[in-house]
Amino acid sequence: MGLVALSISAPPMAPAAAPQPPRRIISLNLCADQFVLALADRSQIAGLTRNATNADMSAEADKARGLHLLGQSAEEVLAIDPELIVGMGARRGAMAVLSAHHYPTLDLKSAESYDAIVASIRAVAEAVGHVARGEALIADMDRELAALSSRPGKGRVAAYYQRRGFMTGTGTLIDDLMTRVGLRNLAGVIGKPALSQLSLEELTAAQPDYLIIDSTSERIADQGTEMLHHPILARIPRLAIPQAWTVCGGPAYVLAARSLARQITQTSSGYSGAR
Repeated sequence: MGLVALSISAPPMAPAAAPQPPRRIISLNLCADQFVLALADRSQIAGLTRNATNADMSAEADKARGLHLLGQSAEEVLAIDPELIVGMGARRGAMAVLSAHHYPTLDLKSAESYDAIVASIRAVAEAVGHVARGEALIADMDRELAALSSRPGKGRVAAYYQRRGFMTGTGTLIDDLMTRVGLRNLAGVIGKPALSQLSLEELTAAQPDYLIIDSTSERIADQGTEMLHHPILARIPRLAIPQAWTVCGGPAYVLAARSLARQITQTSSGYSGAR
């Protein structure tokens, strides 16, 4: 009788268990705070920066209320024994001190464009264990941006003009927002760097069609904001948005874009321009 070859199948391997989301997450950066608040469960968040509840600086300040705010010491972080540290600039400050303790860390880059914001959302969503939540947030943002009026700025020129005459240039989040709504950045038009100072005389000579200002500077608070109310600027239409929406590249990008588009549309009725 010939030999019969037997085929023996190994029992199927059980699927590997999905890794558990980190339970104690801390943020060491104001901008990182906002991604963590948008994507992690509240019960996962063990510490945020001391400015996380400051509505003038953070678009997610309301969500941060009641959560633990960190001080300045690395010892406080060590006491929490975090399962994930999210920050910006892994070689600086507390991140550098804590690196020797081998905590899992996510070092984000500053998001100066919408594409960079999307990349940060995906990175944080994966790190905190909520990938689907991140994709849903991106889909919502894409949908809201697609619903904006088609570039209502129509190529007009705007200057993001700040206290003491500082103007924000190209390669910045504000510049990306201007492009999104169809505006051209005055700084790029006249060849200024990412941050420069422009006198009132230089600004009026450049004849921008709009000034974009921080909404808190609509009232005079000090000498720095007083110059924004000089009569020489009175004829230039203003678009005001909260600094908290633009100090960090994050989900509030949509709020800023929507507000700019709405204000441009409103001021365009009977528009003659500053030129």
